[in-house]
Amino acid sequence: MRASFLFGEVLTGLRRNITMTIAMILTTAISLGLFGGGLLVVQMAGKTQQIFLDRVEVQIFLTDDVSTTDPDCSGDICAALRRDIESTPSVVSVQYLNRADAVADATNRVFKDQPELASLVSPDSFPASFKVKLSDPERFGVINDQFAQRPGVQSVLNQRELVDRLFSVLSGVRNAAFAIAVVQALAAILLIANMVQIAAFTRRTEVGIMRLVGATRWYTQLPFLLEAVVAALVGAVLAIAALFTAKSVFIDSVLDDLYQANILARITASDVLLIAPILLLSGLGMAAITSYITLRLYVRE
Repeated sequence: MRASFLFGEVLTGLRRNITMTIAMILTTAISLGLFGGGLLVVQMAGKTQQIFLDRVEVQIFLTDDVSTTDPDCSGDICAALRRDIESTPSVVSVQYLNRADAVADATNRVFKDQPELASLVSPDSFPASFKVKLSDPERFGVINDQFAQRPGVQSVLNQRELVDRLFSVLSGVRNAAFAIAVVQALAAILLIANMVQIAAFTRRTEVGIMRLVGATRWYTQLPFLLEAVVAALVGAVLAIAALFTAKSVFIDSVLDDLYQANILARITASDVLLIAPILLLSGLGMAAITSYITLRLYVRE
């Protein structure tokens, strides 16, 4: 098949069904853009989770009697707890906070920008506690099992639970993006199928003539398949460009404070480049497979 003939047939088909071609390009771009957005959320969640896991601590709160009578952790109960915690495998460091330290810690972290609330906090508001840093956050269960029922221990708080709640929200955002992308992908598939059928119908006479003079079925149907692939390619490029634009214009400015505070991992241009081949292959594959099946099932010339 001559390349010039093939190229001319593809351009003719795209121009002839211009409105449907534009609709397919836009629908493909939207579906791939949402799919790419979901992939970016997955990447951000993975990197953010690592940031939080590196900070995760287990906090062991002590009972009121120990908190009140042993501010230096020199008594038998508190000192024994500290020795046993420090000797536990995977424990990197142990920090003891008496009630005064706990108030200061809460004032600096929680009420830093709310001095009116900080003034209401009294030393009796917080129990004494041990902050335990683990080399493996998954070892929380060991700490909980060994120390939750020990004398002098009121409760054990695992910050991993808070991290998991945060990532359940990110997972919800990702799932929503994927769900909308699936709906848009179905719309794109239907548009591809319709475009191929209409293109074949409008050129049925010339295709019939070509078949009469010996052209193979593949020879006559390849231009229709390539029309869908070209439209999908343009849609994929638009989706990638939209992700770069959204990152630079919208995401970076909206999430800048969270980036600076190291609460969320930054979405970089490299992240978008990493998923770009996936979007291109997904768009081209969707268009090629759909148009091939449509030609086999509905086009008999």
